[in-house]
Amino acid sequence: MEKNMKRSKEKKSKKKIWLWVVASLLTLFLVLIGSAYFTIQKTMNKINTPLLQTTEATQQEVKTVIRKDPFSVLLLGVDERKEDSGRSDTMIVVTVNPEKQTMKMLSIPRDTRTEIVGHDTVDKINHAYAFGGVPMAVDTVEHFLNIPIDYYVFINMEGFLQIIDTLGGVTIDNDMDLTYNEYHYPKGEVTLDGNEALIFSRIRYEDPRGDFGRQIRQRQIIEAVMKKASTPSTLLKATDMLDVLGDNVRMNFSVKDLLQLQSLYKKMNADIEQLSFEAGEGERIRGIWYYIPDDKELQRIQLTLNNHLKK
Repeated sequence: MEKNMKRSKEKKSKKKIWLWVVASLLTLFLVLIGSAYFTIQKTMNKINTPLLQTTEATQQEVKTVIRKDPFSVLLLGVDERKEDSGRSDTMIVVTVNPEKQTMKMLSIPRDTRTEIVGHDTVDKINHAYAFGGVPMAVDTVEHFLNIPIDYYVFINMEGFLQIIDTLGGVTIDNDMDLTYNEYHYPKGEVTLDGNEALIFSRIRYEDPRGDFGRQIRQRQIIEAVMKKASTPSTLLKATDMLDVLGDNVRMNFSVKDLLQLQSLYKKMNADIEQLSFEAGEGERIRGIWYYIPDDKELQRIQLTLNNHLKK
């Protein structure tokens, strides 16, 4: 009788211990989730900047819901300086078709001569950001490519290296042996930290392809960051990532959009189709060097992007 009572007490005691352990773990998990949610909300309040069209038409907020409809994103990499607002030295348009599970990525040469919408001038396309910030850059790219731009992501390029360092570096397949000062990038697979990636993305004159070679490297790094950021190990660095993003990124994606994007990206084909301008020529006009796109190539790219944005 006493033995049975003793065993019963031991069982109850063990149950209490396990219940306490489980309850403690659940409490800790909920605290972490709560903290993460608070951090996410705090960061998104800082990052999320709705985009208003600046054309003469009635101002409308750009759509911010991703479902099955195709959509486009303008990536702006800006070198901000203390003395001015900086230039959007990196301008990349990404189109996504969820139904076809495909993505296309186009680099726009920063010296491309085009109409700057809202400024009544014809100038280098990367000057649009300097003249009118993100809204003018978006309007100008829309006009140049004849497609709607639904979303934008603004990245301070100096801060971009912090994002790569937080991810633990990125690995890319370098297609050309390159050296810039003390930096050497051998041909083949190379892993880069933030500073190495930033220098790698800026090399221009050491590459015989000039700005086009740089565009290839920029796309490689962005694609590598996207792939690395979608891995489970990134969750362990979520808080650090959010802090860096809050200081260096602005976008009009909501938290809901980003969650859908992450889910969508996992279903996408691994390869992103790369588009580029190749047939245009450089020309000096009143002493300033411009890239003049080939009309037929520009029309072909416009058609390709428009078709990709259709259901």
